[in-house]
Amino acid sequence: VPQHVWRINLDTPEEAHQNLSFGAADRWWEQTDLTKLILASNKLQCLSEDVRLLPALTVLDVHDNQLTSLPSALGQLENLQKLDVSHNKLKSIPEELMQLSRLKSLLLHHNELSHLPDGFGQLVNLEELDLSNNHLTDIPTSFALLINLVRLNLACNQLKNLPADISAMKSLRQLDCTKNYLETVPSKLATMASLEQLYLRKNKLRSLPEFPSCKLLKELHAGENQIEILNAENLKHLNSLSVLELRDNKIKSVPDEITLLQKLERLDLANNDISRLPYTLGNLPQLKFLALEGNPLRTIRRDLLQKGTQELLKYLRSKIQDDVSSPNEEPPLTAMTLPSESRINMHAITSLKLLEYSEKQAAVIPDEMFDAVRSNPVATVNFSKNQLNGIPPRIVELKDSVCDVNLGFNKIASISLELCMLHKLTHLDIRNNFLTSLPEEMEALTRLQVINLSFNRFKVFPSVLYHILALETVLLSNNQVGSIDPLRLKKMDKLGTLDLQNNDLLQVPPELGNCESLRTLLLEGNPFRTPRAAVLAKGTAAVLEYLRSRIP
Repeated sequence: VPQHVWRINLDTPEEAHQNLSFGAADRWWEQTDLTKLILASNKLQCLSEDVRLLPALTVLDVHDNQLTSLPSALGQLENLQKLDVSHNKLKSIPEELMQLSRLKSLLLHHNELSHLPDGFGQLVNLEELDLSNNHLTDIPTSFALLINLVRLNLACNQLKNLPADISAMKSLRQLDCTKNYLETVPSKLATMASLEQLYLRKNKLRSLPEFPSCKLLKELHAGENQIEILNAENLKHLNSLSVLELRDNKIKSVPDEITLLQKLERLDLANNDISRLPYTLGNLPQLKFLALEGNPLRTIRRDLLQKGTQELLKYLRSKIQDDVSSPNEEPPLTAMTLPSESRINMHAITSLKLLEYSEKQAAVIPDEMFDAVRSNPVATVNFSKNQLNGIPPRIVELKDSVCDVNLGFNKIASISLELCMLHKLTHLDIRNNFLTSLPEEMEALTRLQVINLSFNRFKVFPSVLYHILALETVLLSNNQVGSIDPLRLKKMDKLGTLDLQNNDLLQVPPELGNCESLRTLLLEGNPFRTPRAAVLAKGTAAVLEYLRSRIP
């Protein structure tokens, strides 16, 4: 930082020495002291202790530099209200920072902090604190004193537990603990009367906390955990809840009490183990979005799931009457009885053209499943959520009819040639397996429109995909993809959706902006610096336009 910046309040301006007749605008001795200093997105490795020469500062923004430490003189900026030191390389915070009693916003995200000073509670006027994307393993108990804090972001750290004391934060409206190692949530959290949004995604929770006092809680996000049971107790107090997101858990059933959530607008239960739903779900007055895909629902046909929320709710409402009038029709499935374990569901094969053997933890698909098909044209195969190590070889027998294959959530490490012979295939779901590559022979799948390869182990974008020109949707999130070839992608002129979230892309090639067919491009969660998060947040069109502007 040039020295005259630090001395701007002290030194008389140059022109004072030359011009001796001052107009009103030039009366430099009436200038006020500097209140805002923005040094963001430079290459600063340290800040001078001379920062103390700017005591009137209310805003100091040094985000996106290469700072490894902060000067202790920061503690003397007693008027400071906003301090942004995010996206640096800070390993610790000076104790002196705790003297900034007027500080309202402190942004420390994307640094290398592994611990925080104990005196954190002295920042009593703090309203916003972002500590996400650091290496924190615990939180100082003095956090309890931050009674004016409204937003607290602890996402993407290494927290194994939360101190019960944070329940004392009486003003807290938003708490984000996404992507930590939490196995439980302190029961006292339930007394946080102001809490409106709680994010607990991607932790290790086995059950949902109970929330008797959280009367204002509007959003609860707890997807990608290991929640198995949804209790009536967890739900019945949440009168204000409008978003309940529980996807990618292990929930087996939904209690009837879910209908108490009269304000619910979004309910996401995708990819769980739910086999039955309370039909009364159809009566939730505000529900606009209901996601159920990836569940072994016995009573709802798969094609119905794809017709969208309104059709689904209409169907559920239509069944409420049937439920009352014929209670003996179907015994409730308990967790113990696995349906069609012994008998093959011939009705599914003949009427629904569906061959299903999912959630059996099976290492192989029994021959009698394939034998039962005989000459029936099977269109859909679902072998998901098993322990398969490879593609079942006999799948090739279905090559003249099958168009939708789901092999997600198995242990498949490579694609066999049998799969490459299913020439009518339009949808292929192999998410959550151990794949590192795809064979070039897959080029024969000329009708393939949708492929889901999320949560595998790809380090590069599988080159064979560039040759399958019918592809409309490629889902490759949560892999380790390090690069993409924009020129080859441009030739895939039907490609509308490309999901590359949570990969290892260090840069986004500007030429990707020329892929004009893309309607949805998802890049969050990669380590590249540009485009910045603010650009990504504006949506696909803005990102493509930004990339085009960067083409040399």
